[in-house]
Amino acid sequence: QVQLVESGGGLVQAGGSLRLSCAASGSIFRINAMGWYRQAPGKQRELVASITSGGRTNYADSVKGRFTISRDNAKNTVYLQMNSLKPEDTAIYYCNVNSLRDYWGQGTQVTVSS
Repeated sequence: QVQLVESGGGLVQAGGSLRLSCAASGSIFRINAMGWYRQAPGKQRELVASITSGGRTNYADSVKGRFTISRDNAKNTVYLQMNSLKPEDTAIYYCNVNSLRDYWGQGTQVTVSS
């Protein structure tokens, strides 16, 4: 079993920055892709960014140029640096890790005020 612990969410003004972290622990065989998803009230969960074990990244069009995903394989940790935040970025952000199967974090709230 793999446990994911997220941190870094909070309240920030538009134009501000936040950095999310997600650390994986437990019976980790091998971590493949890692990523961040978000879900705003009344909307479906959507992919924000992902990164493969080799470092290839993928971003939602809405966050390209503003968000950066990275990972530290030695620490089994994935990060999401969010800059130039907008009110429409407000959502619960979930970490996702693929290690034989998908695992999800508990979610961390990001609120961007205008």
